[in-house]
Amino acid sequence: MDTVDLRTPRLLLRPPGEGDVDAIAAACQDPVLQARVPVPVPYTRRSAVDFVRGYSAPRWASGAKCTWAIEAEGLFAGMIGVQILEGGRGEIGYWLAEEHRGRGLLTEAGARVVAFALDPAPEGLGLARLAWRAFSGNVASARVAQRLGFRFEGVARLGAVGRNGLEDDWLAGLLATDTRAPVPWAVLDPHA
Repeated sequence: MDTVDLRTPRLLLRPPGEGDVDAIAAACQDPVLQARVPVPVPYTRRSAVDFVRGYSAPRWASGAKCTWAIEAEGLFAGMIGVQILEGGRGEIGYWLAEEHRGRGLLTEAGARVVAFALDPAPEGLGLARLAWRAFSGNVASARVAQRLGFRFEGVARLGAVGRNGLEDDWLAGLLATDTRAPVPWAVLDPHA
């Protein structure tokens, strides 16, 4: 698959490159990110080089995963991607560097990526369903998914491998036919 750049009013979403290596390595030193994202610990510059050269680029080429660096005001801000699964399905994942959180960048990037994933070809990937998952308790990631219109679908008990063994996973999904308006989630809005 050819790489695709995506734009929003504030962001450029583009495949990560060699120029992002130091910023990726720096961002992955954050203990919060390390607790919530399955990155190597310790995360070294070599880890970032391996990610850019050995993970991101080959998966774009094979059509297995679209991975974008999030660029805000000319600076690397984070990563977002869609793993492409069989049967018209995909799974979204994302993270932001600590200094870029709290500005709505991930929601903005996510909305553009969701549109690309679910819109019919040739404008998009034409997926029927996009899944989201995060370790139970990752409220920040869940709030982004909720704002993107994902529907909370439940908890996969001990469904993920975390740093200290098996952990519960929160699960949500968004169909191409769903509206992308936010809906209440039981784990985030217990009184809604």
